[in-house]
Amino acid sequence: MKQLIKTVTTKIFLSMLAVLASVSFALAQDSGSGSSSSSVTTTTTETQTWYAQPWVWIVAAAVFILLLVALVRGGKSRDSVSVTRTTTTESNDA
Repeated sequence: MKQLIKTVTTKIFLSMLAVLASVSFALAQDSGSGSSSSSVTTTTTETQTWYAQPWVWIVAAAVFILLLVALVRGGKSRDSVSVTRTTTTESNDA
């Protein structure tokens, strides 16, 4: 019986030692606690589509306005043209 108690006690002691060792290894690798000389660098890249840029909308609006003005003014000439019609009728009164 004493041998069994001694074996169980040894197994419990070794198990506790293994758990404490693994916890101490985990805490030793934690960079958030204490003063550490390591630094963390985070880089982020942001991609945008071409139509999300404001200058694209400004250029598109300018081109649209120029096309609209050209279409509206395209049918008119600079000089005003007046059309005069002369109608002659002949009557056959005999």
